[in-house]
Amino acid sequence: MSAEAHDAAAPTAGEYINHHLTFWSNKHSSAPVDFSVFHWDSVIFSIVLGVLGCFLLWRAARAATSGVPGRFQAAVELLVEMVESQAKGIVHNANSRKLVSPLALTVFVWIFLMNAMDLLPVDLLPLIWEKIYGAMGGDPHHAYLRVVPTADLSVTMGLSLGVLIVCIVYNIKIKGAGGWAHELISAPFGDHPLLYPFNFAMQMIEFVAKTVSHGMRLFGNMFAGELIFLLIALMGGAFASVGLGTGIGLAIGHIIAGSAWAIFHILIITLQAFVFMMLTLVYIGQAHDAH
Repeated sequence: MSAEAHDAAAPTAGEYINHHLTFWSNKHSSAPVDFSVFHWDSVIFSIVLGVLGCFLLWRAARAATSGVPGRFQAAVELLVEMVESQAKGIVHNANSRKLVSPLALTVFVWIFLMNAMDLLPVDLLPLIWEKIYGAMGGDPHHAYLRVVPTADLSVTMGLSLGVLIVCIVYNIKIKGAGGWAHELISAPFGDHPLLYPFNFAMQMIEFVAKTVSHGMRLFGNMFAGELIFLLIALMGGAFASVGLGTGIGLAIGHIIAGSAWAIFHILIITLQAFVFMMLTLVYIGQAHDAH
């Protein structure tokens, strides 16, 4: 292939980023909200990583011994103790913690694994998928794949909506349907008929704000991290189109920047999983409190 043909075939920086930020969907829609669109990549990776997380926890529980634990068992035990101690400090109902603690542990492990997909080379799985898609008779240029489920707003909002449903269930379970309904119209301003509409409006705003911020926080951090990895990848890919000296400098800068960001990103993916888990515990704990 000539240099001119290679340059024509190579995507621009904008095309490269847009390609990597496009989901593998059942169809493309220009509507701002379209519930008939499914992101197959987010669905598949979320399910696979959820199954993997459950398998790892099951394997640790099955292999647990009363003697000196191995490193894997010790790590899982430390994680379980950490989650249990946080749950005890927030959810004071011991009966509720029988479900809430395992739920919080599952949330942390699942989100951590989904976040950790950001540490894979950005072109690794998409290039593999392009080869497979091309072998199946499709156009490789339209083989889209995003591997970080938590960089998909629909996934993070789905998780936060699931937490909202759990909170509603516990509100009804702890306070009764009538007690929670009364709380919706009597708090926070007081139990007076004239204040009922304002109380109800504030309660709805609180539920919506908590749910939206819960999902948006995780999405925003992971989307930003994914975008930075793409920009670092562009730095490494640019060495082929410049002079030897500049190209070597870009390649070295790519390796240094990529390694540094990946090391720092380990903290981010862990912190975001922890924050989401803690907010889940806080919101469920609030469902146990009476106003």
